[in-house]
Amino acid sequence: MRDLPAYGAGVTVTRPRPVPRDLYAVAAAVLLVTAAVLVGRYVYTYDDLIVGWPPLLGRWDPHLGPGTPAAVVVAAAVVAYGPAVAARLPWRALLPAAWGTTLAWTWSLALIDGWERGVAGRLTTSQEYLSVIDRWHDIPATLRDFNGHILLHSADNWPAHVAGHPPGATLTYVLLDRIGLGGGGWAGALTITVGATAGVAVLVTVRALAAERLARRAAPFLVLAPAAVWMGTSADGYFAAVAAWAVALLALAVTGRRLWWAAGSGLLFGLTCYLSYGLTLFAVIAAAVLLLGRRGVRARPVLFVPLLAGAAVVPVAFTAAGFDWWEAYHLLVERYYEGAAGVRPYAYWVWANLACTVLITGLATVAGLRRAGGVLVRRRTEGVRADGARAEETRLAFLVAAALLALLAADLSGMSKAETERIWLPFALWLLAACAFLTRPRGWLAAQAVLALLLNHLVATGW
Repeated sequence: MRDLPAYGAGVTVTRPRPVPRDLYAVAAAVLLVTAAVLVGRYVYTYDDLIVGWPPLLGRWDPHLGPGTPAAVVVAAAVVAYGPAVAARLPWRALLPAAWGTTLAWTWSLALIDGWERGVAGRLTTSQEYLSVIDRWHDIPATLRDFNGHILLHSADNWPAHVAGHPPGATLTYVLLDRIGLGGGGWAGALTITVGATAGVAVLVTVRALAAERLARRAAPFLVLAPAAVWMGTSADGYFAAVAAWAVALLALAVTGRRLWWAAGSGLLFGLTCYLSYGLTLFAVIAAAVLLLGRRGVRARPVLFVPLLAGAAVVPVAFTAAGFDWWEAYHLLVERYYEGAAGVRPYAYWVWANLACTVLITGLATVAGLRRAGGVLVRRRTEGVRADGARAEETRLAFLVAAALLALLAADLSGMSKAETERIWLPFALWLLAACAFLTRPRGWLAAQAVLALLLNHLVATGW
């Protein structure tokens, strides 16, 4: 038996460094995506899942495009300078800078597929909104008759995306056409431009409810989100911006700003419900905002008056025009199961949808969510009121948890089987705020950029 060296004999014992818990979370996420790919390809067939590259709706198509150099440059610049710029730039300059950089990132990714396939042709396919523009000559009459064309067996049934959403979505592009900005190019430009403001709305909310330092730390991650692959050009990116600003204005209202912010929030919440049925789940995030801002609510309960008045505007207008939201929703559920949802297996998509979420939010968000969960657990186990920085982090973690809860509710409902890389964009953006908890942001940002570039260059995404 070998003698052990005596204590103090000059032998240095090197203990292995513990593996960071973030890496365990990332490894689990990688395994989830890998399982979704392998099970989707080798256990199920295309006829089972009706997606070309499970779990994504797309096909394997390695390619370069005119947007490739710009995308690489934008990614490199944000990775190298994003955290420092976000920390030092005056707040009023940071918001337009974040919007502008998000625009550059989204446009460059979209143009990897070229102008026609990446932008102008996205919203003009047979299942998209612009394909029915010529059926809206009489808007009030079309709204009154909208529900009569939702079911597959109805005469002149609406294409999938039109039938799958309240008419507010289609009406947006109809009105754009009416003012002389018709065609896929203008529709794509509007969608990207508006959608790029969603991250700004998240920053405004985080600053109002948690802390400016946390908003600044989250800013580069919201700019360089892999979700930008689908934000340009998907109408769900536009929906995400409307919903995000509804939350942001509510956060401003409950933290002591003018009551008219509440009216604006209500107006946008009402519009959100007439853009997508599933975004009614944003009530969960709104409830979290009211809870976090309960001191302001108690001090000024009158803010519910403009909030509810604003929220009534869009529903009253559509109802007066003859559109029945509740009837349309029930018809949609029937249409949903008449089509692909009646075939796609819930047993696969209930967890493969989460793999899609990993792809649109990135591995940095996985690590950030793990840290957010740790913040909430510590807050619960300590059983005392946290002060200062820890209280701010708890508030951000609670907001992120509310967004995650809304996303999980959408998942369990079974009304989102596949295509969640697009459908869940409004929820995914709020998860990205968890990246504010990460240290060494440049490494995580590089991982986000690489994922987005690989997805956009290797897979032809579609919807």
